[in-house]
Amino acid sequence: MPKMKSHRGASKRFTITGTGKVRRHHSMHSHILTKKSQKRKRNLRKSTTVAGKFARRIREFISG
Repeated sequence: MPKMKSHRGASKRFTITGTGKVRRHHSMHSHILTKKSQKRKRNLRKSTTVAGKFARRIREFISG
C-alpha cells in the first residue's frame, strides 16, 4: 500500500510547535481594514493555537 499523502492545504495553513500544539493565523486581516481598530488589526497579526478538539484532526492531516 502506498504512503498516505499529507493534506497540502492544511500543511500550508497550520504548523506544529515543539510541544505538539497546532498554530494558526487569524482570519479577517486581508481587506476592509479601515473600519477595524488598530488594536484589533495588531492582534489579528499574531498567531494563536487551535482548540484541542480540532488539533488532533489537523495533526493527522499534516502527518499524512
